[in-house]
Amino acid sequence: MLQNTVKFGVHLRTVATASAARLLGHWCDDLAYSTTRPYSATTFRTHNRQTLLTGTVRPAVLHAATGRRTMFIQTQDTPNPDSLKFLPGVSVLEKGQTMDFPNVSSAQCSPLAKLLFRVEGVRAVFFGGDFVTISKQEDAEWRLIKPEVFAVIMDFFASGLPVVTNAKPNPDTQVNDEDDETVQMIKELLDTRIRPTVQEDGGDIIFMGFDDGVVKLKMQGSCSSCPSSIVTLKNGVQNMLQFYIPEVVSVEQVTDEVDAITEQEFSRLEKAIRQKDEPAAEKKT
Repeated sequence: MLQNTVKFGVHLRTVATASAARLLGHWCDDLAYSTTRPYSATTFRTHNRQTLLTGTVRPAVLHAATGRRTMFIQTQDTPNPDSLKFLPGVSVLEKGQTMDFPNVSSAQCSPLAKLLFRVEGVRAVFFGGDFVTISKQEDAEWRLIKPEVFAVIMDFFASGLPVVTNAKPNPDTQVNDEDDETVQMIKELLDTRIRPTVQEDGGDIIFMGFDDGVVKLKMQGSCSSCPSSIVTLKNGVQNMLQFYIPEVVSVEQVTDEVDAITEQEFSRLEKAIRQKDEPAAEKKT
């Protein structure tokens, strides 16, 4: 038991270090390209294309029924072992746009998300420009979930239905008239350098506010429940923000009320199931 715990701890440290290192790697590379405007999106996207080739990608060739074309769906691991990135080879949303569905009630605007929540073991769904991230319940197995997710995605895109019925871009990094210079710089840095890297891992990072030197961010998709998310925030995001913006003192991860309620409900349900199973296990012994 102790040996397994040690191995798991080593795995988490390795994953966390890799995630933070990718952000820090972009940051260090960008220093060679520093100009009077250190937020060159073109330079950063060039580095991103290189990191996109990293990670495990496994193709799944699915042959649809007669009259439908063949779809090649790939899967890509994320730093979160309970989240998997599915790449259908077609556009899911507009480039740069993301949508987070932490529970089934939030998926009413997306026919695809609602179908994916019907797959047993699916806990959350996240859409990016060209990918779908599925987060599973901790006790669920990918070998059972993946075939059903493949089938749902293939059938849905073959149907020609819209992915979302009320799509809106994330407004968190749009510069507003009331934003001061520091907030504008934080938003621009998040949008051009940090978010693209996080999205490669099947998630997103949302700007929630800036107060007394503290940048408040919300993690979405695979990043929301990733064991290494705190390390990524502190070692990657915080270091980059502090380098370019001296006003930034620290970075904190926040959750909204819906997320908190969802986590409480999952914990309550898990506890109830365990209490129900304990008497049954005692009778067998």
